[in-house]
Amino acid sequence: MIRMILAAALIALPSLALAQTVSPAPPPAPPKPVCTTAEHRQFDFWVGKWDVTRTGQDQVVAQSLIESLYNGCGVRENWMPRNGQTGGSLNIWLPGENFWKQTWIDSSGTRADFTGGWNGKAMVLTGKWGGPLVRMTYTPNADGSVRQAGEQSTDEGKTWAPSFDFTYRRSLP
Repeated sequence: MIRMILAAALIALPSLALAQTVSPAPPPAPPKPVCTTAEHRQFDFWVGKWDVTRTGQDQVVAQSLIESLYNGCGVRENWMPRNGQTGGSLNIWLPGENFWKQTWIDSSGTRADFTGGWNGKAMVLTGKWGGPLVRMTYTPNADGSVRQAGEQSTDEGKTWAPSFDFTYRRSLP
């Protein structure tokens, strides 16, 4: 019987010694930030909670919540107009293609895709919205507001006509 106990102890000793000398695995390294370039920050001026008016007027026609999401890789717009025709966009900088892409969808089932980028003063995105070509220019103003001016073209961009003009002012808390 003593031999069996000694044999069991001899078998267990190396396992116990090994268990005491093996360190636990280090925690996994945090993921490397991927959306940290200057281009990824170009649309950050639009992030916030906004009261939206037609440019030059005081009556609020919509609220808009613009959020930076997914570790700064995306900018999401939540458009909430007073007329109930809600919608929103998801925006992303595509470094491999060297442009911004915006996909808009709304409560009427409309979808529109836009591409473009920062021109040094404003974010300019162009795409088809239904039939006409639409160009949207988002300009940060010195007072902290943002102007979103829309133009449309029925001749594939040869000529442009104004179609909408909004000013975003930060909502009071």
